[in-house]
Amino acid sequence: MSDGRTIAVLGAGGIMGLPMARNLARAGFAVRAWNRTGHRAESLADDGARVVDEPADAARCADVIVTMLTDADTVVSCIDRATAAGNAAGAVWLQMSTIGEQGTERCSKLADQRGLTLIDAPVLGTKAPAERGELVILASGPEEMRDRVAPIFDVIGHRTMWVGETGAGSRLKLAVNTWILSVVEGAAETLALAAGLGLDPHLVLDAVSGGPVDLPYLRMKGTAMIERDFTPSFRLTLAAKDASLVDEAAAARGLDLPLVRTIRDRLAQGAREHPDEDMSATFLTSLPPRAT
Repeated sequence: MSDGRTIAVLGAGGIMGLPMARNLARAGFAVRAWNRTGHRAESLADDGARVVDEPADAARCADVIVTMLTDADTVVSCIDRATAAGNAAGAVWLQMSTIGEQGTERCSKLADQRGLTLIDAPVLGTKAPAERGELVILASGPEEMRDRVAPIFDVIGHRTMWVGETGAGSRLKLAVNTWILSVVEGAAETLALAAGLGLDPHLVLDAVSGGPVDLPYLRMKGTAMIERDFTPSFRLTLAAKDASLVDEAAAARGLDLPLVRTIRDRLAQGAREHPDEDMSATFLTSLPPRAT
């Protein structure tokens, strides 16, 4: 339930930001919603949110600022615009986008400059879990802030993991994303091979069903590939961005992760061809042209 605080949601019209803002408004928080493409957030007014035209209008005197945006440059630019006049000093900034290590460091510096308390809290989950308020939140930041933000996280997600000092949440997200992206690309190539061998790709899912290598995520994304249903729950262009963030983190530590590099390149190729399709559309890059 709401405790009367005002929450500014920047990126309130996106696949993730829209349902997050809607759930907060329906829980009784005073939500000010801003989105670069304004009309995508307009429906939030029906849920009691105030939809505004500028980031600064959303952040003015807000107790909490939530960012759910595409990349680090966009996050930093929006917070810079939102807080340039010092109108949000003292607010808690819940940075929930996936922006990697360097992006999080940039946010930390900007937070210090603007008098914000940064909590690095990327999420696991896509459109449907966001709509149901069932995201997993990978939170990191000052321990004394946990109780203060718990009511907000409880609305957005069904589980919050506190994993350490600011930045640890983004590092964990990179590690988990490596597994998620590997499952999706692995499913794409497995099903493409099955089809190339003259088999019904459904047989692959049937063969592993109920066994130790069966995965709900494999079944969900594999079925989407087979049925050619690429309605976006997480866009391929964002998956490619996430793969690049993982590769950057690995390279910075001298790790030799050839699978990560391959997935990065394949998703980048898919994103050039199918940027706004779901990440499962990477399947199409594995097929001969006549089969796509």
